[in-house]
Amino acid sequence: MSSKDGKLPSRPSGTTEVEAFLKKLAATTVNKAAGKRGRLIFAMDATASRQPSWDHASRIQGEMFSATATLGGLEIQLVYYRGFGEFRASPWLTDSNALLRMMTSTFCLAGETQIAKVLKHAVSETRTNRVNALVFVGDSIEEDVDKLGAIAGELGLLGVPAFMFHEGDNPLAAFAFQQIARLTNGACCRFDASSAKVLRELLGAVAVFAAGGRPALEDLAKRRGGEALRIAHQVRGS
Repeated sequence: MSSKDGKLPSRPSGTTEVEAFLKKLAATTVNKAAGKRGRLIFAMDATASRQPSWDHASRIQGEMFSATATLGGLEIQLVYYRGFGEFRASPWLTDSNALLRMMTSTFCLAGETQIAKVLKHAVSETRTNRVNALVFVGDSIEEDVDKLGAIAGELGLLGVPAFMFHEGDNPLAAFAFQQIARLTNGACCRFDASSAKVLRELLGAVAVFAAGGRPALEDLAKRRGGEALRIAHQVRGS
């Protein structure tokens, strides 16, 4: 079951959904050793249905990583799947320009989702060297939700929250993403082409929070305002 029709969604993400995401982020604990960089896996669905929004999304996410490169220190690993079982994970990067080049040189190919591989990869990586957060951006799912839940539960036990960004309105994907977020103590938020600014700010807030926790997030809020400021207000009250 999926809604892979190649069309961009048009319904904006609801305010209550964004608020719920912000509250969950504010309540999340950052498991980062003192003196070490935060580590964030940034995973993306690169199957054909996301081609219409891929270039735009790459620019948004590239800007986000550039903006957070100096905030607390962050190592980022780009993960994506596409085509016939193709699954790729970059080295851990601290250079936002290198990450942006990698993202903008990637193109989408028709294929089925491989979210289970994303979750298993996050488990494997954090067993080697702790990962502070997983971000996933996708629009559909063709996998067994119960099996995904089992892997997500393992990731949750390791203390790695998954922040799931759902493009479009596929109901099965919405259900699965919400389950993964719940089982990992993460959060889920829907977005579309009309909510690019909110997506950029939410992704930036997650990255900054993974890198430096509440102090880094509050510093970002003072300088940027917007969604980061709303998150910081909730963090102060938590």
